[in-house]
Amino acid sequence: MAPRHEPSHVSGRYLLLWLAALLLAACARQPVLPEPLPDLTLPLQFHVQQHDGAEVRDSILVVQQEGDGWRWSWLDPLGVPQARQMLRDGQWRADGLLPPNPHAREFFAALLFALTPDAQLAQLYAGRDWNSAPGHRTLRIDSSSAWQVHYAQDGQIHLDVGPSLTYGVAPLDTTGASAP
Repeated sequence: MAPRHEPSHVSGRYLLLWLAALLLAACARQPVLPEPLPDLTLPLQFHVQQHDGAEVRDSILVVQQEGDGWRWSWLDPLGVPQARQMLRDGQWRADGLLPPNPHAREFFAALLFALTPDAQLAQLYAGRDWNSAPGHRTLRIDSSSAWQVHYAQDGQIHLDVGPSLTYGVAPLDTTGASAP
């Protein structure tokens, strides 16, 4: 007797269900966010170097006020958006037509933790497992992961957000070129 094959529409349904479950699982873990947002002077612009193993990628990050929320725009060196997210009412929302990007949300949340002024940490991250020392800050996410923040003398921030994922973040000079 020949093996029986299921119609392709049945296997297609299983594939769609599997993809939906995978998407829900990726969206389920929300990165740690401060409550409420810290007092920062916006807009902010950064040069970002993402170190993932042996690969280094450069990009630009712009954070700006948009109504009662903050827009995070992550761009490649040519200005092409890599991620655009709105942070409003303690929730991330996709901004524009780009798909949700959980890695970008994790990076944005870690950078927000790094940028939060020392005087506001206890209030904004109350109930979270964090510590701060001169030049260094840590936020434990769960029993096996934490964000490590290292502050350099030149204003650069080094963020370790995973076992092999590190970001170098440097503020961009927005005052323009100096006069000759």
